[in-house]
Amino acid sequence: MAAAHVEIEDQSSVSTELDNGEILEPLSDADSSSASSGSAILLGQGNQEHDVIKACFLSGLGAAFAVDTTVESVRKTSTEGVAARARYVAFRIFTEAMARKNGGDPNVKYGWFAGSREEIDRIVSYGFSSREIDDGSHGIGVHLVPSKCSLFAAVGAEPDGEGVRHLLLCRVLLGRPEQIDAGSTQSHPSSGEFDCAVDDLQEPRKYIVWSSNMNSYILPSYIVSFKSPRLRVIGRGGPPPSSPWVSFTAVVSVLSKFLDASRMSLIKKTFDDFRKGKIPRDQLVRKMRQVAGDDLLAQIIKNHKDRV
Repeated sequence: MAAAHVEIEDQSSVSTELDNGEILEPLSDADSSSASSGSAILLGQGNQEHDVIKACFLSGLGAAFAVDTTVESVRKTSTEGVAARARYVAFRIFTEAMARKNGGDPNVKYGWFAGSREEIDRIVSYGFSSREIDDGSHGIGVHLVPSKCSLFAAVGAEPDGEGVRHLLLCRVLLGRPEQIDAGSTQSHPSSGEFDCAVDDLQEPRKYIVWSSNMNSYILPSYIVSFKSPRLRVIGRGGPPPSSPWVSFTAVVSVLSKFLDASRMSLIKKTFDDFRKGKIPRDQLVRKMRQVAGDDLLAQIIKNHKDRV
């Protein structure tokens, strides 16, 4: 299954009637008052939605990473509760309006959002906030990864205390996107012709939804929880001699040899904010990946592993 390329852009492939789910509490130990808006439905093995989402996630990892990746659970966000229902209805209304604006095609895609367990729980319960806004690696907005590129999102997912990582799969209302370059500080459409943005019109690896539309154009839909030993890309501190992990300090030092001054300034500022406790680890990882690129970071990790 993992070797085949699976996409879920056809929404009908994951819109089947649930028949074997159960309502769970939020992922984290949230206050009981938010349980109704933040609850999720556990999809069991054999459920069509479960199997489609799992296959899409694994195929996007590629065979090398999928082989020892274990999907712990797939949950579908619930529309129970006033706030959750309102977000669902708002997304549907905006989708219909976008279709009218763009000749009948609202251009709805699925995209992954990577974060910590607590961050994803908060988004499901209350929606996106300023904490999820990327401040300029490819425009100022919420950045998501296309469904077929789950590896790029998985690397940025922070493991919890049990080593389980969590990704949020969302419906993304792209409308007519415009292409913006790396390092752009654009924060809104360049004209009324456009709605969202991408890093590449032909083969996008980033969907950028402007902050003004983040809770109208993004609808959290599924939570995938998984373990993947090979995804230990960037560690939190200095590694023991035999460890494949690399410290942030070492990565920043090596990056300075390859990146121009403006991009290094952005990475150093983010790293400094991390060390001062202003931002979580997963936000630092996302920033490094977005500014430096996955290929360069992968080469740095490989070179480190070859030396130890």
